[in-house]
Amino acid sequence: MQRALLLTVFMLLGQLSLLTPAIAQQDDSPQTMTLQESLLGNENLSSGIPAMSVTTDADGNQRYSVTIQILAIMTALTLLPALAMMMTSFTRIIVVFAILRQALGLQQTPSNQILLGLALFLSIFIMTPVFQQVNENALQPYINEEISVQEALDQAEGPFRTFMAAQTRESDLQLFLDLADAGPVNGIEDVPMTVLIPAFVTSELKTAFQIGFLLFIPFLVIDLVVASVLMAMGMMMLSPIIISLPFKIMLFVLVDGWAMIIGTLAMSFGV
Repeated sequence: MQRALLLTVFMLLGQLSLLTPAIAQQDDSPQTMTLQESLLGNENLSSGIPAMSVTTDADGNQRYSVTIQILAIMTALTLLPALAMMMTSFTRIIVVFAILRQALGLQQTPSNQILLGLALFLSIFIMTPVFQQVNENALQPYINEEISVQEALDQAEGPFRTFMAAQTRESDLQLFLDLADAGPVNGIEDVPMTVLIPAFVTSELKTAFQIGFLLFIPFLVIDLVVASVLMAMGMMMLSPIIISLPFKIMLFVLVDGWAMIIGTLAMSFGV
């Protein structure tokens, strides 16, 4: 009985192996023709679509293809973090927050993610008037195809230039003008952005360190008082940082330190 079943199975497998080449030969030619037709169709479609092109209008403005525009947008996105740090209020805010955490004696509280998030959204709040001007004067006209790319960039540069110039010290600006050998300028409009941006960042760091120095003084006094008391009591082996930390946190909470610092930072930009 088992031999009969095995013989039947082998016969069925043999018939299937004979039928498979015939089926493959019958289905091969239509599939090949369909594939060739689809390839020819794709070639005809792709031949009429330029990948990268620049056209000049009658008024002299240049129009870029969608491929070039996407490439420019992706490149701008890679530079966005650097622009957010170098051309906005982010630098001053994050440096002050870092000095504050050091003055409190807290190593990882608040965490870096919390400080970065708070500094980012506070920067957006402070820079909202600048972003609105860029949106009204540059972004919306460009989306509506009223101005070219170069005109949109020129219009977007103006609000940022005004903001950075208002926060930049004349001494820092003159320093970078001398280093760049740019010569005398008639106004802030004549200052190159390659000179204005580093001068602005230098002024922001100087202002942030000045605010940080004022923040350090009350916490330093608490550390000195606690250290003196411990020395007088003969507890020299006990770390003053452990004892002074609760007092510094209590003082910071009692004076509503976060609201005071955030309000001071916002008002320092004229908000």
